[in-house]
Amino acid sequence: MRKCAAVVLMTPLERIGTILIALAEAAVFIRAILRPHREPASRIAWAVVIVALPIVGVLAYLLFGEVRISLKRRVRGREIEAKLPRPSSDGELAEKIGDGFYRAPFALASSINGLPPTSGNRVRLAADSNIAIDEMVADIDAATSTVHLCAYIWLSDTNGCKIKDALIRAAKRGVAVRALADALGSRLFVRSQHWRELRDQGVEVRVALPVGNPLWTFIRGRVDLRNHRKSLIVDNRIAWIGSQNFADPEFRIKPRYAPWVDVMIRWKGPVARHCQYLFVSDWIGDGGDDISPMLAEPWGETDGRDASAVAQVIGTGPTVSYDSMPSCFAELMHSAREELVVTTPYFVPNDQVLFALTSAARRGVDVILALPKRNDSIVVAGTSRSYYQDLVGAGVRLFEYRCGLLHAKTMVVDRKVGLIGSANLDRRSFELNFENNILFADEAFAAVLRARQEEYLADSDEVTQAVVDGFGLIGRLWQNSLAMMSPIL
Repeated sequence: MRKCAAVVLMTPLERIGTILIALAEAAVFIRAILRPHREPASRIAWAVVIVALPIVGVLAYLLFGEVRISLKRRVRGREIEAKLPRPSSDGELAEKIGDGFYRAPFALASSINGLPPTSGNRVRLAADSNIAIDEMVADIDAATSTVHLCAYIWLSDTNGCKIKDALIRAAKRGVAVRALADALGSRLFVRSQHWRELRDQGVEVRVALPVGNPLWTFIRGRVDLRNHRKSLIVDNRIAWIGSQNFADPEFRIKPRYAPWVDVMIRWKGPVARHCQYLFVSDWIGDGGDDISPMLAEPWGETDGRDASAVAQVIGTGPTVSYDSMPSCFAELMHSAREELVVTTPYFVPNDQVLFALTSAARRGVDVILALPKRNDSIVVAGTSRSYYQDLVGAGVRLFEYRCGLLHAKTMVVDRKVGLIGSANLDRRSFELNFENNILFADEAFAAVLRARQEEYLADSDEVTQAVVDGFGLIGRLWQNSLAMMSPIL
């Protein structure tokens, strides 16, 4: 006797729920396809996730699929960018850089913030991370008018407290001190007694991109859009810029990967005023008082013949044009004629940057890329290695630094021009974070920075074709699977 198949009937409420889920999936799928400023690979990846994982995929896209900063912060950021006075500079200088050959990177950078190149700057590279902190403290102790600090990670360790104590000393003697710390990166510090002590002792403190209630933050925008900038501006004429957080190199919250190996550069000259521009923009954007008049103050100071460095500030983030940072990286790479040396801790390039590196090597440029051997992100480490075959196959000399986490973000082209700052060669720096870099042209400083890069290479192991072949089938499957997901991470 045949048995009848069971008929599953849905209740009206279940039918409504199914229809709503299907409509939500369709709406999010269409949005993923139509979303502006996305590479085709990213659209495909998100479409696959949404279809394969209907509910999880929809939630994932809503959380991480778009670069959403709160409407209030976005509008305010654009208003600030439009209204802030641009510090004075030599607007025709880019035409003269390198006899015009390196003009394109500087011209492109000028279009981002409206900040052209500056001349007459003096620059110095700190010997190491601890010395950089001590020299920053000395500048704070010598300050007479203002001290402005922007921190991504600020820890309550030896170096973090040195900076804190110096800020308090400055505030007590009447200097206007302002400190801006990222809500997630510096979350332990802003919840500590040190933050309260800063506020109680007269330092004006603000939390950048506060999270608050996670649900409300999600409704307003993405939680993981962060202010990744690292800067200290003293008396409107000295600026410290680089990759170093306000912490010990032992980086005790992640001691397994220590020491963190960084670069910090001290600039004195007109470019410091442009660094101030970014701080003023961030400060006002996060609810601070309007301090924009200081941008219009006359410079009127020269440092002599040794102040010859050309420098240009590049500030990127969710409130400026979408491809600003990767375009600047790629344009500088395309300008290389003889040598291109890059160090970065996190290497998850888009096609524009990857092709710029490989095409430079193929046209005969000596391209050298240094990455950490052990990365604090297993996802980034695997994704980075998925590109090794393309890089080595194109002729890029690839190295892995073995003496800690190489955190320095540097680029030197032809030992003449270069780029330093907070931005990594990864999609997070390209699309999500607020970053600050300085593009420079100065052969003397390029030689100093190039020598520092050579120190990193001396403590690195070269990745040859034999090393890449040794990853094996399982290793390549893991690496390439992570790389497939990189457009949605």
